[in-house]
Amino acid sequence: MTMAASAPEPTPGMELKTPATGGLSTNSVPTATMSTQRLRNEDYADYSSTDVSPDESPSEGLNNFSSSGSYQRFGESSSTTWFQTLIHLLKGNIGTGLLGLPLAVKNAGILMGPLSLLVIGIVAVHCMGILVKCAHHFCHRLNKPFVDYGETVMYGLESNPISWLRNHAHWGRHTVDFFLIVTQLGFCCVYFVFLADNFKQVIEAANGTTNNCHNNETVILMPTMDSRLYMLTFLPFLVLLVFVRNLRVLSIFSLLANITMLVSLFMIYQFIVQGIPDPSRLPLVAPWKTYPLFFGTAIFAFEGIGMVLPLENKMKDPRKFPVILYVGMGIVTTLYISLGCLGYLQFGADIQGSITLNLPNCWLYQSVKLLYSIGIFFTYAIQFFVPAEIIIPFFVSRVPEHWELAVDLLVRTMLVCLTCILAILIPRLDLVISLVGSVSSSALALIIPPLLEITTYYSEGLSPLAIAKDALISILGFVGFVVGTYEALYELIQPSPAPSFFNSTSAFA
Repeated sequence: MTMAASAPEPTPGMELKTPATGGLSTNSVPTATMSTQRLRNEDYADYSSTDVSPDESPSEGLNNFSSSGSYQRFGESSSTTWFQTLIHLLKGNIGTGLLGLPLAVKNAGILMGPLSLLVIGIVAVHCMGILVKCAHHFCHRLNKPFVDYGETVMYGLESNPISWLRNHAHWGRHTVDFFLIVTQLGFCCVYFVFLADNFKQVIEAANGTTNNCHNNETVILMPTMDSRLYMLTFLPFLVLLVFVRNLRVLSIFSLLANITMLVSLFMIYQFIVQGIPDPSRLPLVAPWKTYPLFFGTAIFAFEGIGMVLPLENKMKDPRKFPVILYVGMGIVTTLYISLGCLGYLQFGADIQGSITLNLPNCWLYQSVKLLYSIGIFFTYAIQFFVPAEIIIPFFVSRVPEHWELAVDLLVRTMLVCLTCILAILIPRLDLVISLVGSVSSSALALIIPPLLEITTYYSEGLSPLAIAKDALISILGFVGFVVGTYEALYELIQPSPAPSFFNSTSAFA
């Protein structure tokens, strides 16, 4: 779908709602695509945005926006309070990436790991702030109530002094769309591997699972299927899950996922703080060869930048959002550093790609693995929603109306199968996380926002110090992108070590 460099103002009845995390531009919708309206008539707090209320004309909406001097929310009944926004922000940043951070700390060192997590967290939050600031700038400048990530990048390219970039500004949106698709489908691949690894371990250790969580006796594995066969087992169930297109129904599953994951995290913390071994045996700084793997895992965990603008847009009082952003991400960073350090201190060199794989072989902690897996299972549909909203309308708009439902379900099935195939090809959870983080998350979270600030404010007199700061962040992000991707791919081609027996506090020795 070709996109004009400058999108026209929306017309009542002719605008489709797009996910604020980068859906294709639909400001002007041809008649042939009007049948896709039903695909986007649902509302979801994390990913959707509203440009113009159905009950207001564009001029009325813009007048309200101009008079307020800030974002004007349409449909106030769906606006969120500061506390709800904080909960959504925390929910969007806590997932499988968190459980992989102990291994990330191992790849950096017990001193270098937490320090690097703190620095990456500060830089990532700063880049989120840059995105919000640039979005505000274009909303005021273009008299629009809301712009998403892709639109912000497109308008930023249109305002820079280089004519070639101005003429190809629409590629900025396409680039953001591409990385959003790669990132979200990458999350889905990680979920396949996570589910397979945890269920495989629970089933194989079932013969030795006891009620005594402090017994350190060796457990003999009961060989079952290969982990890739477990992925194929989950495939039809996940396909059926993504067939649920009503996001209000999915929100029920999301609530269930949040509860199970919260209980699981509480139990994980409760275990890893007990009887921590002497940390002097752990290296302060790990070999630099493994540091790129740390970077990929860390930036994967911090990649919540796609949800920042839609959350800000949904607030009743968006002026409070900067405070919520810094408080929420401060909590997230503290959680990341604490779990990463405590998990590595507890399990040392035996730490696995997910800390759940290191939990004791008793029914209490086996249930923790199952609970977190249930949460991840239902979260798959939420993560899948973003690429589906970008990709599916492209195909549905090109078929007759009576074929729309069949094409919709077919594309959904193919996308889920694609994530399953990629997970089968890369069955190591730590490398999947690192690869996704290095390839796409670094672009969205570190590389694009600083460059966006330069293109947005350069003609308005951006200070040399700010330009140097933005250039440094983008360069470091690009170096992490290249080196992290190379190291993850290099590790992938190495022969995998054969798993051996494990005891009650270690998954695979």
